[in-house]
Amino acid sequence: MHQFQPYPVDLLEFNPFTKIGNDWLIITSGDEQKANGMTASWGGLGVLWGKNVAFIFVRESRYTKEFIDNSSTFSCTFFDKKYKNDLKYFGIVSGRQEDKFKTSGLNLDYKDGIPYVDEGNFVVLCKKMAAVPIEEAHFLDPEIKEKWYSGNDADNFHTMYVGEITDVLAR
Repeated sequence: MHQFQPYPVDLLEFNPFTKIGNDWLIITSGDEQKANGMTASWGGLGVLWGKNVAFIFVRESRYTKEFIDNSSTFSCTFFDKKYKNDLKYFGIVSGRQEDKFKTSGLNLDYKDGIPYVDEGNFVVLCKKMAAVPIEEAHFLDPEIKEKWYSGNDADNFHTMYVGEITDVLAR
């Protein structure tokens, strides 16, 4: 396992548009008996309800959603570019069919019982504060449904999770 150090959140120099939207991340939840992870390219960091938060979006169909729903925590792990193929794999393959960590060779580690991916270089650990289902009635722009929730993803809406950032780890 790699050595991570605590990283003060007030020293973050982080471009969320690049790190989340282009480079992606793995969201992980569960416990030391069983955990699952998935690739994400939507989300953000900010301040809400007087706390530093991360917010993530997970489709109803994703196996990782079951872990997030049944846990009080989740993590967001960011990687060097050399892990892009692993991130693609974690986005395509379901943990219902196989153990993605075992198959990929990526490893889970834990801090305070929260799972994260050991090969990452930056980790945000979160305590879940809210789960907000996204519904079609909420769309003010009609193109959203057509672009993001049609074809195979028809009515496979997301839930937005807001998590208080409890720790940031870096190496």
